[in-house]
This record gives sequence, C-alpha cells and structure tokens, in this order.
Amino acid sequence: MQFRTDLAMEAAADAAVGGKEWTEGDVSLFRLTADAATAARLGKPEGVYLTATLPPLTDDEQALEQQAKVIGAQLQALLPPDGTVLVVGLGNEAITPDALGPLTAARVLATRHIPDELARSVGLTELRPCAVMTPGVLGNTGVESGEMVAGVCRTVRPSAVIAVDALAARSLARLGCTVQLSDTGIAPGSGVGNNRRALCRSTLGIPVIGLGVPTVVDAQTVAQDLTGAASDAVAPRGCAMMVTPREIDLMVDRAARLLAMAIHAALQPAYSPLELSAIAR
Repeated sequence: MQFRTDLAMEAAADAAVGGKEWTEGDVSLFRLTADAATAARLGKPEGVYLTATLPPLTDDEQALEQQAKVIGAQLQALLPPDGTVLVVGLGNEAITPDALGPLTAARVLATRHIPDELARSVGLTELRPCAVMTPGVLGNTGVESGEMVAGVCRTVRPSAVIAVDALAARSLARLGCTVQLSDTGIAPGSGVGNNRRALCRSTLGIPVIGLGVPTVVDAQTVAQDLTGAASDAVAPRGCAMMVTPREIDLMVDRAARLLAMAIHAALQPAYSPLELSAIAR
C-alpha cells in the first residue's frame, strides 16, 4: 500500500533517506535536501524540505511567538533578501481542516500599500513590502488558485510567494504540531487527492515557498497502521475518507496563529511577530 503523506520527513523515513536533525528550544528540526535521485525515491520534487516538530500547540502566546521565531528564521533563509513577498492563503475557509491557509492569511499584516511617511509616523520604519491574498477554491470562484495567483504576480511583481495550505500526514501524532517548509512550492489539494495547478517556480517564474501544517490523515493509512493490512472498509463505495481530530477547530486556529507569526518573523524581524499579528486582526 502507498501511504499518502505531504510530509517529506515521513516519506524520507519510509525510503530510509537521512537528513540533518537538530533542536532549538522546544522545536525539533529536520532538514532534507533532495537531489534528483533522492527526489525520485521520495516521490517529491527536488529541493529543500524542512520539518519542525513542536509540542501540542496551546494558547500560550509567548510560547507560540518563540516557536514562530525559530520557524521564521528557517523561512527567511529560503526567501530572497529583499523585494515584495506575496502571501497566499490556500484552501476553503468553510471546511475547517482546509481553512488553515485563509485563517493564516487573515493574520498576516499587509504592508505593500503603507506609504513610507505613514510607516515612519507610527514607528514602523523597517517594514518589508508584503501583499496578502486568499484566492478561494475553484468550486466557488470558477478560477484555479494558480491562475489567480499568476495574475496577481504579473501586477504586483513580488520577489517570492509564500503559499500556505493544510497538509496530509501519515501519522495521527503529527496533526497540528508539525510544520513543513519547502522551496518546491505547493500543489493545492494534493493531500486529499485533488490535485490542482501547482504554485512553484516553473509556473510563476519566482521562488515559491510552501508552508503548511498537517490537519488530516487518510483513513486507509490509519487502518494500515492499526491493523497491519489495507482495508476497503474505510473507503465506502470506493470513496476515500480523511480522518481529522475532534478538536480540529482549536487546532487549526492555533496553527494559523503560529504560521502567521512565523511569516512576520521572517519578513519583519525588527518587530514582534505577536504584535504584528494583533495589528493584522
């Protein structure tokens, strides 16, 4: 059986591929650089994948901010040093496990439109230009997210895109407490087998950093892990089922706060990520 996972760390474990591991505070980090051969073994694009594993997220904003700074430093290293960055919140806000992207985008402070004089008057003299968009989903808009983002990129001309989306994991233990960053971009809907046009350097012509947290696990993967055998019983009428925790609302909200603060830490390192998120809301 082929386990479905968006996490390079899980794919690397299955393929016996090693990477660099270290710890910063209470955040465990795993970095994998996949060349052509390694990418083929993983079944993923070539590039850099970084996985941050955290304790279960809480409402302790100070702890979230420190974790966000660790993740933000890794995100900053994947971005060009200057230029406007476009943050894209992918997903459907009406479906809780898929709402991570829109909820994160809502907490990111857009700064591209703030005049220099206004920024100076409020003491924000070191703001990096940032634009934020939530393209919605094809079923509601009739437009592919990738098409919408490409159109905005032609107008805004950002130096990079940060695409935030919910992911699928193999392990239930990774839900809500694992963050993946990669410079390979992201394919909206791929975690649940609904592949859409990818957002990546080849489609947009600029660096695209994928940023996400797993919120679902494929039911057949869970059945395989629990029983040791694949079972069609968890796919009634041949329909794939996804498993998500009962407290998914709280999990997604906390994960969105963490990712928004991590983006602020990467783009606006001179300021408090927590305070910028509060301003954005």
